[in-house]
Amino acid sequence: MPTTSLAAPDDPGRGADAAAAAEDYCARLTRGHYENFPVASFLVPRELRPAVRAIYAFARTADDFADEPKHEGRRLALLDAWERMLRSAFASRAEHPVFVALAQAVEQRRLPIRPFLDLLAAFRQDVTKTSYETWDELRDYCRLSADPVGRLMLHLFEKDDPGLLPLSDALCTGLQLANHWQDVREDRRRGRVYIPREAMRRHGVVESDLDAPRAGKAFGALMQELVGRARDSFGAARSLPRRAGGRLGWQLRLTWLGGMRILEKIEAAGGDVLARPPRLGYADAPLLAARAATWRG
Repeated sequence: MPTTSLAAPDDPGRGADAAAAAEDYCARLTRGHYENFPVASFLVPRELRPAVRAIYAFARTADDFADEPKHEGRRLALLDAWERMLRSAFASRAEHPVFVALAQAVEQRRLPIRPFLDLLAAFRQDVTKTSYETWDELRDYCRLSADPVGRLMLHLFEKDDPGLLPLSDALCTGLQLANHWQDVREDRRRGRVYIPREAMRRHGVVESDLDAPRAGKAFGALMQELVGRARDSFGAARSLPRRAGGRLGWQLRLTWLGGMRILEKIEAAGGDVLARPPRLGYADAPLLAARAATWRG
């Protein structure tokens, strides 16, 4: 594996200069990535934004190792190196700007290492596992790929009530499922199918159907079941924003509503996510804001 693969793009220097350069690097990565997730928004207190960006930068880069074509043939080696750098950061040794920023967040916010290791396990699974037989298998994957992010956010906001953890897990799993359903074609292009095979068989759908330009009747019926599963997960998480309260509660409210809006768009298209995958856009913002303002959790 070429050593330059994980080298920092710029020498961050030392001390305060290194911390500032690392924060800037993570902020630029957050703003510039093509998926453009709303990370560290105005609803996140200013003092927590560097930690949120560091967490995102860690996960975004590792996810790219598992996904991007330029890393083909060395994905697992890169993820292994990323884990070594993670462990070093938790031991207060870091050079790459992502881990300089993350080490600072660990020190200031006492972040646990387990959610980061779970995320890496999910990215490795993306490299080695291309399909899922049952719903239980897919749920186990979501436990690694999605739930750790919610748990880290609860930790950052000092929401220590153990009763919030299963609600957070349900929300994160619902979001992950919604993401899988809207990205069926993109995942298929990468050689992955997240739709459980047991559900596909139940509706008479085979993998080659996922390559069609439009969804057929059987696929539409399958998607109806898949959307129902995601809705169940969101339903289990509905009380989380109210129970979390404060600015985090508002952030969770908008997150919940955004995920449910994706499911609405899938249903409005008759389950045809193959012709045109549904996406949230600026036009959805007024609707989500109105729904957030009248939230009844």
